[in-house]
Amino acid sequence: MIFDLEETRAILRMIETEHLDIRTVTLGISLRGCPAADMPATERRVYDHISRCAERLVPVAQQVQDAYGVPIVNKRISVTPIALIGEPTGAKSYVPLAQAMDRAAGELGIDYIAGFSALVEKGLTPGDAVLLDSIPEALAVTQRVCSSVNVATTRAGINMDAIAMMGHLIRALAQNTADRGGIGCAKLVTFANMPEDNPFVAGANHGVGEGGLVLNVGVSGPGVVLSALRRLRESGHRVSLTDVAETIKRMSFKVTRAGELIGQEVARRLGNGVRFGIVDLSLAPTPAMGDSVAEILEVLGLERTGCHGTTAALALLTDAVKKGGAMATSSVGGLSGAFIPVSEDHDMIAAVEAGALSLDKLEAMTAVCSVGLDMVAVPGDTPPATLSAIIADEIAIGTFNNKTTAVRIIPAPGKDVGDKVVFGGLLGEAPIMPISRYRSDSFIGLGGRIPAPIISLRN
Repeated sequence: MIFDLEETRAILRMIETEHLDIRTVTLGISLRGCPAADMPATERRVYDHISRCAERLVPVAQQVQDAYGVPIVNKRISVTPIALIGEPTGAKSYVPLAQAMDRAAGELGIDYIAGFSALVEKGLTPGDAVLLDSIPEALAVTQRVCSSVNVATTRAGINMDAIAMMGHLIRALAQNTADRGGIGCAKLVTFANMPEDNPFVAGANHGVGEGGLVLNVGVSGPGVVLSALRRLRESGHRVSLTDVAETIKRMSFKVTRAGELIGQEVARRLGNGVRFGIVDLSLAPTPAMGDSVAEILEVLGLERTGCHGTTAALALLTDAVKKGGAMATSSVGGLSGAFIPVSEDHDMIAAVEAGALSLDKLEAMTAVCSVGLDMVAVPGDTPPATLSAIIADEIAIGTFNNKTTAVRIIPAPGKDVGDKVVFGGLLGEAPIMPISRYRSDSFIGLGGRIPAPIISLRN
C-alpha cells in the first residue's frame, strides 16, 4: 500500500489536533489445539500458547507507534470462545481458564484479553452452561478478561432461555464487583449476530472460522469527523446534508487508511505466521472533550442528542462512515460504524443528565448504529427479568434487521436514578438511567426461542 505526501500530512494533522489514534491492535489467537483431558493441563496449555504467540505484541506496537507517530492506545488479545476449549475437560468451572488468560495478559502488558465467550444462539451444550455459570466469578477475580455471549442470529432466531440466564448473571456479576461500582458488567456483552473478527472489547473473540494468528485493528476518529464538520458549518456557505455525508466519507477514508497502515506494519513486524485481518472503522468515542459521537450529532443541528431527529442524524453518520471506510480498504470488518457507549462519551452523559436522552431513545438509535445499548447504567435493584427484557428488546432489533446489536448494561449496586457510577479511564462515568416501572417477568418466564425472522429464508 502506497501513501502519498498529502495523505501523510493529513494523518499527521489529525493526530496532532483532532484526537486521531489507533484505539486498538488486537491479536487473535486460536486455542483450538489447547484442550486436554483435564483442567490443569488445559489451563497450562492456554497460558503457554497465549504467552508464546503474543510475547512481542506490546513491544512491536510501541515500535510502530514511535516510528509513525500514531498513538496506539490499547494492545489486546482475543481468543477462541473458551466454552469450546473448556468442554473437553469435563470441568464444572472455567474460572481457572480465565485466570490463566489474565495471568498471561498481565505478564505481557496486554490491556484486555477477550474470548471468555459462548455461542448459544440455538441452545446450550454442557460446556456453554459451565461457561455461563462461571462468568460472575471469572470476571470478578480477573482484571483484564472480557466475556461475550451470542444469544441470537438472524438465521437461528433468539434463545430466550439464554437471555433469561443473562439477567441473573449480570446481577450476580454486579454484586461480585459491588466494591468497584459493578465494573465486572462493563466486561460482559450480550450479542446478536456477533462478528468473528471484532477487535473491540468487551465483545471480541477469535472466531472459529479465523486463522491461527490474525492482527485486527480498531480505529477511533470522532474528533477528526467533528473538526471537519465544524469547519464545514463555519465556512459561510450554505450546507446541505449531502455535503455533510460527503465530508464524513472523506474523513472516514483518511482515518481508515491510517488504521490499515498501522495494522499492516504491526502484522509484518510480528511475523511468525501473523497475518493482517481487518480494519474496524468504527467511530469509538472517549471521555475526552472533542472526541464525542454525540457532539457530531449536535454539530449537525440537533440542540441536544436524544431530541427528535437524533436517529436520522445517526443513520446518516453511520452510513457515511461505512461508505468512506469501505473505499479506503478491502479489509473492512468487525462492527464498523458509530458507537454510542453512554459512559465513554462526555456529551452523551450530558444529554442523559439533561433529560434529553432516555433508554428508549438509545434503543431506537441502535437500529441504525454499529452496536447497541452500550455502557448503560441502571438502578442496582433492577430485577433480573427486567435486565433480560431490556436485552431481549435490543437483541430483537439486531436479529430482525440482520445486523449486529449488543447490550452492555450495569445495574450499579446501591445506586438509583440521579446517582452516577464512576469507573475512570476509558470506561468513564455513567449516570443511572430510569427504567420502566412495569414488569416483564411473565414474558421472560415463558422461555423457549423466538423463531428466526422470515428474512432468514434466503437459500
